[in-house]
Amino acid sequence: MGLRRRAYEPGHRAKVLVVVDETPECARAVTFVARRARRTGAAIVMLAIIQPEEAQPWLGVGDIMQAEAEAEANERLDKAATIVRDIAHFEPERVIRTGKPSEQVLQLIEADEDIAALLLAAGTGKDGPGPLVTQLAGRASAAFPVPITIVPGGLPDADFEALA
Repeated sequence: MGLRRRAYEPGHRAKVLVVVDETPECARAVTFVARRARRTGAAIVMLAIIQPEEAQPWLGVGDIMQAEAEAEANERLDKAATIVRDIAHFEPERVIRTGKPSEQVLQLIEADEDIAALLLAAGTGKDGPGPLVTQLAGRASAAFPVPITIVPGGLPDADFEALA
């Protein structure tokens, strides 16, 4: 197993990790984590993940696609950071990684001993809660490094506010 969690030891501050993607439920996850952080004093780490494209046979095309993906990831993080600033009144930590989403989430948790929880929002579509929720919640065994909170995407606003 990775690093020992130190979020609540002297000199450390608990962080909640939230994945920022292009799904409709993402804004609800960011809103929930911002409200929770405002109440608990935790910091927020926002993670945008770029999934690598297939190798391009033309020189430079892959670099252009990577730059465009990074710009899109930064736009998503900018929007999410605005929500956090408006609700929690602080600047969240921003991380962009490239790779398979479930692997990148686990690697970031393993690398940061202050991450005390992972927050995900479940989709409301007929396809289920979403691939990341399915992959990570399915792995949420005794060996998963931090607790996972899953915010139901269809949670009524009144309940949403009361629970955050």
